[in-house]
Amino acid sequence: MELGPGPRRGAMSQINVTPFVDVMLVLLIIFMVTAPMMEKGVDVNLPEVSQAPDLQAAQTALMVSIDAKGQIFVSGQAVENPQQLVAVLQQMRKEATDKAVYLEADREVRYEQVMQVMAAIRQAGVERLGMVAQEERR
Repeated sequence: MELGPGPRRGAMSQINVTPFVDVMLVLLIIFMVTAPMMEKGVDVNLPEVSQAPDLQAAQTALMVSIDAKGQIFVSGQAVENPQQLVAVLQQMRKEATDKAVYLEADREVRYEQVMQVMAAIRQAGVERLGMVAQEERR
């Protein structure tokens, strides 16, 4: 009398993951090489100061930029005027209220326009506002 089925003879059903790992490593390398190229920024000629602050936190913060032509950008997206900037910042801060905002203005921008943008940022309810500059070249 035989108990239970005997040993089976048939196709082996194991998955070979080596090709899958190879493809994933190639994709990882491709994304690591192309990701910095995909990052768009605003071309701003920052003023130079001695002992410029280190802005490691700026990577996760909202960046408001004013280029040499006086155009305003929020995280790379163009904004028409300071009134629209208020609406855009209020909308973005609904998602993340604790984010700081950094303002970078080209050295050719008039002081009046920088102050108008700063007032709009404050009007949007931003409490933490940082100014961006670059280290003096020697």
